[in-house]
Amino acid sequence: MANPRTARATKAHLRCGRVKSPIGTILVVCQGKTLCALEFADCEERMMAALRARYGDFDLVETVDPAGICTRIGAYLLGDLDALDDVAADGGGTKFQRKVWAELRRIVPGEVVSYRALAERLGIPNSVRAVARANALNPVSIVVPCHRVIGSDGSLTGYGGGLPRKRWLLEHEGVILPPAPTRLSRGRRYRAPGPRL
Repeated sequence: MANPRTARATKAHLRCGRVKSPIGTILVVCQGKTLCALEFADCEERMMAALRARYGDFDLVETVDPAGICTRIGAYLLGDLDALDDVAADGGGTKFQRKVWAELRRIVPGEVVSYRALAERLGIPNSVRAVARANALNPVSIVVPCHRVIGSDGSLTGYGGGLPRKRWLLEHEGVILPPAPTRLSRGRRYRAPGPRL
């Protein structure tokens, strides 16, 4: 008899689709009709590690449009910013993480909130770091819009897919952001190539 602490009841059957986008290929993973992971292809290793931690052994089958979610992502990318509103998503996680992720889904396109404001909305204003950590562990990016959370000073901070993608997503949703910092605007000196005179 198998040890119930080490054996999983059944092997999970997951389907994966791909969506080409201006910010890189997006991987969509579903279990049945529910989205369980959404990640950029260059972060696939991280996504697979999270799926292994959640499901243990699983089958992952490439599919054209699992649960129609690739089509919905495509519509969002073409400007239908409400296309993802009713996508069924379940990223697993702890009770606390699920609470944070549910609140993220209440942030509408074009709106941004700070990590502090998000913690306050959750009724836990002294837990900014815990809220930020749950935000960072969101396995269903874009649909659970962790990109809509910014620093208290209005700066773009942390995004698993990279800050250029976060900027693109926010600008796509109509958020007006200050220009991206350059090396010169960060106070670093520019050294011209060639010999010094």
